[in-house]
Amino acid sequence: MVSPFYCEVIVSGAAVSRRLRLYHFLFDQNTRSGRRVEACCGFFALFSVAIIFIESGIGTQYHLTFEEWRSFMYLELLVTVVFTLEYFLRVLSWPEPAKYVFSFWGIIDLVTVLPLYVLWLWPEIGIHYLFAWRALRTIRVLRVLKLLRYMSSLRIFWTAIVNARHQLMVFYFLIAIVMVVFGSLMYGIEGPENGFTTLGASVYWAIVTATTVGYGDIVPHTPVGRIVASLLILIGYSVIAIPTGLITTQMSNEYQNRRNARVCPKCQHTGHVKGARYCSACGTELPLSGGQ
Repeated sequence: MVSPFYCEVIVSGAAVSRRLRLYHFLFDQNTRSGRRVEACCGFFALFSVAIIFIESGIGTQYHLTFEEWRSFMYLELLVTVVFTLEYFLRVLSWPEPAKYVFSFWGIIDLVTVLPLYVLWLWPEIGIHYLFAWRALRTIRVLRVLKLLRYMSSLRIFWTAIVNARHQLMVFYFLIAIVMVVFGSLMYGIEGPENGFTTLGASVYWAIVTATTVGYGDIVPHTPVGRIVASLLILIGYSVIAIPTGLITTQMSNEYQNRRNARVCPKCQHTGHVKGARYCSACGTELPLSGGQ
């Protein structure tokens, strides 16, 4: 006779196995099924946003009948059910559900699930912000970007950005200081009578001018102010070139590193430590020289 404890262990082990398989299916982008799930979630989110644009466009230009509005509500209900099911499956399959719930992707998943429920519970709130809230589902399309690292050319571009992140952070920090300095100068030179009413508005003008957008809602009127604006425009052209050069340099370095990387003859694994004699993945002896 099988003991109840043994049966409980078997049932518990089966539940853990199913949860592990579900975790790999939903979160593991190293597998083909995991990448397909992430891509499907992203494209389904894009589909739901397309429905929102079509609904808002048709609803404002034409008087839809009750049956036509109900068709859009059925589509919204379908999207909400799919997102709700996906959210609960992700929470259940995550090793520590609370961490997933309060993580970036967990919060995004929850926010994109809630619009229809809020409309049902608090119509006076949901009716005003429903379209904007539903449009937040475009953020879920960012899940597709997580798959880019599995495409070789795009992976090189992403690696270049990651490697240059410190230089880019320093660069944009310095640019922020320059914007504040020029905004302060223009606030002192032009003053409120010429449209530079606050320091914030002056910094806004500096950003718009440095990026060569030039909306024209705030313009300098004094000769000194125009000289400062001219200097800022010249600085703006160099602002565009510097981050491009940083990323291009890192991409060139990454291409060179991949050209010199040693590839395991058995499992095709790369990224070995310089001077390594054996593959870190399967233990096969590595070739002495690089090349692929």
